[in-house]
Amino acid sequence: MDSGLMMPANAEKQLSDEQSRSVAALVREQLARRRISRQQLASEAKISISTLEKALSGRRPFTLATTIRLEEALGVALRKVNGSGAHKAAATAGLAPGELGFYSRQSVSWIEGSYLTLRPSFGDPKAIYAYLTEICWDDVSSGLIFRETERLDADFAQQGMVSVPNESGYVYLVTNRQGQYRLVIISRPIYGEMFGIMTTLQVGRGNQLLPVSAPIAYLTLKGKTGVEFGRISPGHRCHEDYCKHLKRTTEEQFALFLPV
Repeated sequence: MDSGLMMPANAEKQLSDEQSRSVAALVREQLARRRISRQQLASEAKISISTLEKALSGRRPFTLATTIRLEEALGVALRKVNGSGAHKAAATAGLAPGELGFYSRQSVSWIEGSYLTLRPSFGDPKAIYAYLTEICWDDVSSGLIFRETERLDADFAQQGMVSVPNESGYVYLVTNRQGQYRLVIISRPIYGEMFGIMTTLQVGRGNQLLPVSAPIAYLTLKGKTGVEFGRISPGHRCHEDYCKHLKRTTEEQFALFLPV
């Protein structure tokens, strides 16, 4: 099975019984926290469901290769950090790791919540694609994570880590799936609304993947009623309102698209 993920030379090395039990507990916690099935996780990690089931039940130990694939799919570390590395020290202190901005949960509590997420539809240039994004604190990775639901194309729903550096004043939602990245850069919330730009891959001619960037908006669901998800076409009762919010991204210069 070729996932494009470079494995270390000792990838087939089996973890110890203690390590396997620890990884299994963390994987079960992530499954419950994210409300995803074992089959979905196995598919995203590009391992067989049989391999995952046997490892979680303790019938066989995890291999290093399987553990790495699960870490990539979940976007969290499953193996214990030895020694007194910066990541371990940050987690012990209740801080996100340095690559995410060394933030504490209290300092980013204002971003936790559920958001109506809007972007242009890739299939219909006049339509708006609407779905749900949840941002919450994850104790295992010691940082904020995000996950997308209510998507028509559920197989492409994203989940990953949230970076909140002090220097830029922006929030970064980062997906890393077997080395393939999707990046969202958005403003910090203004009255529960965040605006910015998303860079991802779009299926083009002949199923060829093409890089694409688009404006994106996140609107808190607190106090909102009558929210609709899916492809919102012209004439839909939500279309005008969704367009108005999405256009704020460029009209108020939360993001710029430079002309060629």
